[in-house]
Amino acid sequence: DEPDNALKLKTLYHEYAHSQLHGLKSAFKNRPRAYQETQAEAVAYVAMQNIGVDTSNYSLSYVATWDKDKAVIHSALGEIQQVSNKVIELSDGLTKQLGLQEAQKEPEHDLKKLSAQDLNKSYQGLQQQVQQARNPQQKSELKNKLNDIHHEISKRTQKQLQAFAEQNPEIKQPESELDQSLKR
Repeated sequence: DEPDNALKLKTLYHEYAHSQLHGLKSAFKNRPRAYQETQAEAVAYVAMQNIGVDTSNYSLSYVATWDKDKAVIHSALGEIQQVSNKVIELSDGLTKQLGLQEAQKEPEHDLKKLSAQDLNKSYQGLQQQVQQARNPQQKSELKNKLNDIHHEISKRTQKQLQAFAEQNPEIKQPESELDQSLKR
């Protein structure tokens, strides 16, 4: 019933995230509903940001409604990132298939210029190469490249979450262990 096409797409991403994270065979199917809704909306938010559509007004209030414990989003980051990468990969593939975006002419070597899909593909490819490598020096070089890509993915995710937090100052962030130890 949603008249806004962007919110229809965001809702599709949200429900897809539920199917991937909370389906009958998922390891996360028994998480509390607030946890599940927070994960699904965070995936939808990241996927929409990837295509250049800001849904923060809707997504942030939705997460705030469900997530009273702000540590949830921090503990769910790995799961959110994994499903977000899959959603972004599917979305980018469909966009290219439908001719809505030109495919890259040549591979980028600067990690900052790579799309989320290309970063994810590089990461997965390097993981396989590391497992197959027999030469210790080659394996070490591959692990270094893998680490660089991991840092870029983490940096992007942290940047998106920081922007989310800055746009929603009413959502209290959990205190770091250092802050807690200083209060003791």
